[in-house]
Order: sequence, then C-alpha cells, then structure tokens
Amino acid sequence: MLVGYSSSSEDDGEAGGEAEGDKNQKLLHPGCAFCRLPLPGCVLAMFPDEVDSQTEDSSLHGGRIRSFKHERGNWASYIYFPYHPEEEFGELLDGILSAAGARGVVLTAQDEFHLSLSQTVVLRHHWIQPFTQSLKSSLTGCKRFDVKKRASFLMTFLGMEVSTGHAQLLDLIRTVDRTMTEFRLETFYKDPSFHVSLAWCVGDQTVQMEECMQELQSLVDDHEDGPFVLRLDCSELRCRTGNKTFRFPLES
Repeated sequence: MLVGYSSSSEDDGEAGGEAEGDKNQKLLHPGCAFCRLPLPGCVLAMFPDEVDSQTEDSSLHGGRIRSFKHERGNWASYIYFPYHPEEEFGELLDGILSAAGARGVVLTAQDEFHLSLSQTVVLRHHWIQPFTQSLKSSLTGCKRFDVKKRASFLMTFLGMEVSTGHAQLLDLIRTVDRTMTEFRLETFYKDPSFHVSLAWCVGDQTVQMEECMQELQSLVDDHEDGPFVLRLDCSELRCRTGNKTFRFPLES
C-alpha cells in the first residue's frame, strides 16, 4: 500500500501539520487512485476471480463431470497400485469394446489402469508434503504381494475384480485410512470391491450392459489360452496428487 509522508520539517506549524494530515488521509482513501498500485498481469493470473471455464467443460473430458468443483490450490488425489497391461490384454479389451459397441454400448478404454486403495480426495497444496510423509511412515513394514483378477461388469463401466489377495489389500486399506483420518479426509468404502477399471461410458447404461454381459463374459472365458486372468504385481504403492506421482516401494 502506498503511504504518503509529509515533506515538511518537524518545525512546521500546527496548521501545516493538520494540512498534511488531511492530505495523507486523502491519499489513503480507498477510492483514491494513489492508494492501490496495479498488480502485474502474471500475479493476477495466479489468483483469478473465477476458475477457467474450460476446466469445467465436460466436453473436454469425454463428457465426464467432476465430482467436485475445480479450485486453484486444490489437488485431486488418490492412492493406487498401477497395472501395466501385456499385449494379450490389449487385444482382449479391443474385442470387448467392439462387442459392446455392436450392442449400442459405446465404451471408452481407460487411459491407464490401476487398482484404487482410496477414494479421490482433495489435498491443499501445502498438505502434500506432510501427507505423503505420513503415508510413507505408515507403509513401513508392508510386504509386496500379487493378486489375480477375473472379468466382471460393474454398473456402467467394465472392471476386473480381485479374486485373490483380499486380506493383504484390506490390511493396506487400513494403513492408508489412518493417514486419511489424520488429515480428516474421506476413508475408503466399508465393503470395498477391489477392481481394475477397464473402460467407461457416459450416463447410466446398466440395462444395455446387462443385455450383453453374457456375450462379453464369454470373450474372457473362451480365451484361446483359457479364461483370461489379470495378474497385478503389488510391489509399489503410488499416490497421484494433481500432476505429481509419489512412489512407495513395499518390502520384499
């Protein structure tokens, strides 16, 4: 804030002091152009009055709508195990999407595949470092393991559901939930369904999905090498917060 100072000496008379005081009061008046300096454009861009409308435009996200409004300084965050698909997985998924499309269900494959161990929560930027440090401490002593998944169909997205490793996953959920509770964030679901999401669609197409479910299941069960089973190496837990990814290797 610009503050006006008198250029008069201490020997100025009382009347002069009052005049300078009046002058200073005018300079500090909220409506005066001299009391506020214009901020540089780069600073204004850091603190916009409104969120860029493009960030809320569902057409830019395949028609999907955010579960919570985007705000500067809020980072959508979740904890997960990554899945790196093999070649035969890609071929199988292409066949499933094609079969669903022939029945009028337009599915979009996920950009990446993972098994979630938390709900998506909002972290303030200054929480990220203490949050990840707390998570790292909580995971001390946790052992790596493998899980297998079979194909299943959940609501209006395709997912492969866990068929082994439930006990280990539940132990990790309890560990992750302790960190969530510490930061007063939403913990995981009480009766979790552990799965890897494969594809999604806009809107509720449960009825259409149920009509073609048997056909899609047969593509998995009648795989040339037997029923397809997805194997997930649970050796490194990850935390995605905004555009940052933190890695937490588990003990052998």
